[in-house]
Parts: sequence; C-alpha cells; structure tokens
Amino acid sequence: MAVLHSAPKFASNEGVIDAISETISVWLIEAVEAHGEVIFRVERDSLDKVLRTLRDDHAYQQLMEIAGVDYPDRAERFEVVYMLQSLTKNHRVMVKCSASEDTPVPTVTTLWPNAGWLEREVFDMYGVTFAGNPDLRRILTDYGFEGHPFRKDFPMTGYTELRYSEEEKRVVYEPVELAQEMRTFDFLSPWEGADYVLPGDEKADEKAPAKPETEAKK
Repeated sequence: MAVLHSAPKFASNEGVIDAISETISVWLIEAVEAHGEVIFRVERDSLDKVLRTLRDDHAYQQLMEIAGVDYPDRAERFEVVYMLQSLTKNHRVMVKCSASEDTPVPTVTTLWPNAGWLEREVFDMYGVTFAGNPDLRRILTDYGFEGHPFRKDFPMTGYTELRYSEEEKRVVYEPVELAQEMRTFDFLSPWEGADYVLPGDEKADEKAPAKPETEAKK
C-alpha cells in the first residue's frame, strides 16, 4: 500500500532565496546558494528575529544543528551556523552570523528548547557566548578545563593533562609533557638515511662466504 505524504520527495531551491530575502531584508547581509545549500548571512543582533520569521512564516519547524567555525584572521573570528529543516517542504536552509569572544549571540532557546544543548556545545568548543541562555556551561569538557578545543590556535595536545597521582591519591591536572623516552631523532631525510650504522646493517659489510662450485652435468 502506497503511503502518501504532503512533503515533496525532492525539494528544489528555486525561488527560496527570493521569497525568504523579501521577508528578512532588513536584517539580511547576504543570500547565496552554494553546493546545493541555501545560505543566509544575517546581522548578529537580529538573529532571533530572523529565525522566528523562518519558523513561523516559512515553515522551517525544526532546528537541526548549531555549529561553530573559526576564522582567526577575521575581525570577528567566529561564525555561528544554524541549520533549519522544513518537514512540510522537505527542505533545509542555513543561517549564519559572525561573532567574537566579546560579542554575545542572542539565544534561540525561546524558539527551540534543544538550542540550549547546542549553544552550550558551541560555547564549550569555541568560546562563543549566547545572551539569554539560562544554563550556559561546558558540556563536553570538564568543569576546570582551560581554553576551547576547536579554536584553530588551540594546540593538538592541549594545555593540561589529567592523571591519577599515587602520591596525592587523587586526580590532578598538570601541564602537558610529551615524553620522548626510547626515541631518537636525527632529522635526516628518510631517503638519505642516517650517518651511523643501524642495528643489523653491519652484516652488509661482512664478506659473504663463497658458494661451492658444482660440477657441470655431463
């Protein structure tokens, strides 16, 4: 038995930018289509108004994700990306705004309750704050964690390491120390080889025993 659904099986981007841009033109900075995605870049302080318009007037009912991006060379280095889905249109749009450490982004927890967790993740990983979020705490790292791991200037090893101290009988934080025991580095090209004899290579200098001559078969 075939199941009928009001949402189209394949949704087109045709006309979407024009229709939405007309209703959010006051807050719109840029609207583009890239890689099959419709993207709206809007003013940060008016973000909640834009998303409310998309939800109420254009039927983008679900907030699927909030993501962060770091561009260290920009004046406002962070970009916050909102991904919305319309169940009735079977269509998605992306909304972006820029931010820095000192410029809070309006919370959208009043529009979608799940935004609370998503905003906490962006705060934890990037350090972007969300004005009005009732519970803006770290969600993936520990309470005493320093820094924000997804920033591009954050070291791969982190700043501190966590271990159990037998002397203190408790978990302690310490500066990261990269142990290099049992390892040596000559910093030579692997194609050139080392300037010392590696274990086993001395056998190559030994004269191999002569093979016994065999009589030719008659």
